[in-house]
Formats: sequence, C-alpha cells, structure tokens
Amino acid sequence: MRVVKEKQDLTFLKWSHIRNSSGTAGTFLKSQSELEGVKKYYKLSNFDPVKGIVGHECVNEIIVDRLLTVLGVDHLDYELINADIEIEGVTHSTYLCSSNDFKNKGESKVALDDYYRVNSLNGESHYDFCVRNGWKKYIDEMIVIDYLILNRDRHGANIEVLRNARAHTLRIAPLFDHGLSLIFSCSTKHDAKSFDVLQDKKCRNFIGSNSCYENLLLVKDNKPELNQLKERDKEFIFQDIEVILPQEYVETIWSMIWKRYQIYENL
Repeated sequence: MRVVKEKQDLTFLKWSHIRNSSGTAGTFLKSQSELEGVKKYYKLSNFDPVKGIVGHECVNEIIVDRLLTVLGVDHLDYELINADIEIEGVTHSTYLCSSNDFKNKGESKVALDDYYRVNSLNGESHYDFCVRNGWKKYIDEMIVIDYLILNRDRHGANIEVLRNARAHTLRIAPLFDHGLSLIFSCSTKHDAKSFDVLQDKKCRNFIGSNSCYENLLLVKDNKPELNQLKERDKEFIFQDIEVILPQEYVETIWSMIWKRYQIYENL
C-alpha cells in the first residue's frame, strides 16, 4: 500500500493490451518482470492511444488496499509508483501499480467461474458452491467490500482458486483487482462533485445479482466480522493520495465509503 513518489525509470517494461472486461470504454495495459526469482506484476490506469493515460484506476487499488487493511480483510498488497514508461515508442509519465505474485511455489490458478463449471452440483448457485467449498467468510467479506466501493467488475475471473496438485491443497486467492470501483468513471472535477455515491449501478458480479446492494442482503442476517471503520481512518486511507488526485475526487470517494459503511452497519 506504499506510494513511491520519487520518479522511477520503468521504460524497460513491455506492455500488453487487455480490453476492459466490464464493457466500459478503455484499454488497460499490463506487464511483468522477474528479478532474482521475484515476479512482479504491473498495470496501468485507462490508456488512450491519443491522449495517453487518462484514468485513475491504479490509485483506486491503493485506496481499497488501505481500506481492506483497516477492515482486516485478506487482500493482495499493491504499490503505487510514480514512473516513466514507454508504450509503442512514446514515453509517458504516470502512476502505475505493482504487486507480487500471490501464488505459492507449486500452485496453479484457475478462475472461479471455470472451477465452478467443472465442480458444481446440478442447480447449485455460485454462492452456495463457495459456501460448500469452505469459502463463506471470504465471499461474505467480498460482498461487503464490493458494496462499499461499488466494484463494477467482480466477474468470475476476478476471483481465483489456487491449487497445488502435488500437495493436494486448494485455497482461494486474496482479494485483488479493484480498479473499476469508486468513481473511476469520473474524468473531471465536476463529474466527481456531482457523482451520486449511493447510486446502485449495474455491476458484473459472479456472485449473486448485478446489484451490489441486493448482494449485501445475502449477508444481512450473518454479517462478517470486520474491524470497525472510523472517520479518523480517512487520513490513513488517503495519505499521499492528495498529491495525485484532486481534492474533489478524494472527498467524493471518502463520502462514498463512509456513507455506504453506515448503511452496512445499520442493516
């Protein structure tokens, strides 16, 4: 969850195009490196071939990373890095995020939707399948988090199952990939100030329905035990972010998290 503000030269990275799976306009670029046996993954915010890097999805990763730390939810740790990168011969200056490989030695990964397709019982819901496999706590926490941050993109490949065939182990990967959340769709300060933080936008959820609020009702009678979110946590969550995002964005994002948390607490 560290922010590296000193400019880094990462022009050696090679970027591949990943179309945004949520259906919104945009292209997201990913890369990776391996140094002394340590694999790192990198990703950029929304990239436009003409305008350059125009989104702030990578900043969302750090904000959510810190929120999950406060709430005590297992998740992938991200770093936000100020860097020069090169795409198709053009140098861009941007903030990107990096993370380590969350797989242990000997583990392979499979998307939850693919794992469900092969291993589910006839007529078994996605939620019930996860409960049967011992992942109820994880899925319930994910449902709450996705409501708090209005995650639009929790499709079946954004939840992964990790298997070690030799050791006969099976586990679910820590929560990752929260870029398409919060107010990622806002491109101006006016957009940010006028954003309805309680609006229930249609989301691509593998678990439950396309409504993050409706999904929250799945855990209403047995809410997961999270650490309490307090107003003073805002300082920790947004530390160093104010030099990257306009203040209007910061205030709207915090308003979204805080107001949605109050609704969750009062379910």
